[in-house]
Amino acid sequence: MTTLLIRNMVCDRCRRVVREELEKLGLTLEKVDLGVVNVTKWPENLSTEKVQRTLQENGFDLVADKKQSLVEHIKILLINEVQHLKGERLSSENYSTFLERKLGYEYSYLSSLFSASEGHTLEKYIIALKIEKVKEWLRYDELALSEIAWRLSYSSVQHLSNQFRQVTGYTPGQFRKLTNVQRLGLDDIKGN
Repeated sequence: MTTLLIRNMVCDRCRRVVREELEKLGLTLEKVDLGVVNVTKWPENLSTEKVQRTLQENGFDLVADKKQSLVEHIKILLINEVQHLKGERLSSENYSTFLERKLGYEYSYLSSLFSASEGHTLEKYIIALKIEKVKEWLRYDELALSEIAWRLSYSSVQHLSNQFRQVTGYTPGQFRKLTNVQRLGLDDIKGN
């Protein structure tokens, strides 16, 4: 079995596209998860370069470096927790402890690796993910701000509001009223 590590797989639609494109190339797949594809059969005449080109044409990329693979795994864990609310993080756990538990490395190592690779800190990345989720919920106007703060583990509505304003330049109330604000795709989120 061959395991492919793939960058920019951030949602179920990504999984479907990757599965379809790789199967078109003749690969037999055992499992397709966010960022990871297990291949059980690889046609002899199919080059890795062809797979790479096909993935790139669809906005993905093969990850060959072990450190970069770990960075992608960090992103997938955080996207699952913040954007998809998978609930693997214990309620008593902060994100640093969660990442240590899931990945088996000290947070200081993960943090420095992430910063070196991505050009911004893990903390800023987590905040950016949370703010994009807040934008989504504000746009659909389904939840009160107190519910949003609770779901995203903010200590208070005020903390959420302050952080939201710092990142976006708007209060949550002002943002709800805007009609032309674009949200970022999950693979476009940076912690700047």
